[in-house]
Amino acid sequence: MCHRPGAGKSPFSTNHKPQAACRVRRRFGARRESRYGPGMTPLHLGQTSALPARPEDAVLDYVPNPRPGRPYLVRFTAPEFTSLCPVTGQPDFAHIVIDYAPAATIVESKSLKLFLGAFRNHSGFHEDCTVGIAERLVAEMQPLWLRIGGYWYPRGGIPIDVFWQSGPPPEGCGCPIRACPAIAAAGDDPLMTMV
Repeated sequence: MCHRPGAGKSPFSTNHKPQAACRVRRRFGARRESRYGPGMTPLHLGQTSALPARPEDAVLDYVPNPRPGRPYLVRFTAPEFTSLCPVTGQPDFAHIVIDYAPAATIVESKSLKLFLGAFRNHSGFHEDCTVGIAERLVAEMQPLWLRIGGYWYPRGGIPIDVFWQSGPPPEGCGCPIRACPAIAAAGDDPLMTMV
């Protein structure tokens, strides 16, 4: 989809970029009906795509949920997420885990990878990056439920873990308890208390 109502509330949302992306797709003939349905031709899938310079420049693609009406969980794990410290400019590293129960659409994984990669040169506190990712996905995809865990690697001897979820998980979606294998092995996973 090109744009969702409610987008623009997050610092990582795109108020004008999705519309620009729609114009590009129409100009090159992608407006024709696709196998994904009207208005749902993915921009990145099967194409060479450059890494966006900033998270707000990234266009997330959504395709129809292949199993609508059936509660299930999708998990994305990004063990090599990077951003920049807004104070020192030094790189910060995190293991990001995103769980969501889809409603009408699912996020296309290549576009999500490009969105997350766009944080490489983004200056932001751990909390801002982690919650901003979740807020953008919720605003655009409108899943039944979403949670994110940002396991930030220590700098200065203190790891910072950031967690957010949109509400209680829907019944029957099979939400796993452990989120990060490295943390679970140590027996101290805060997401255990979030299910």
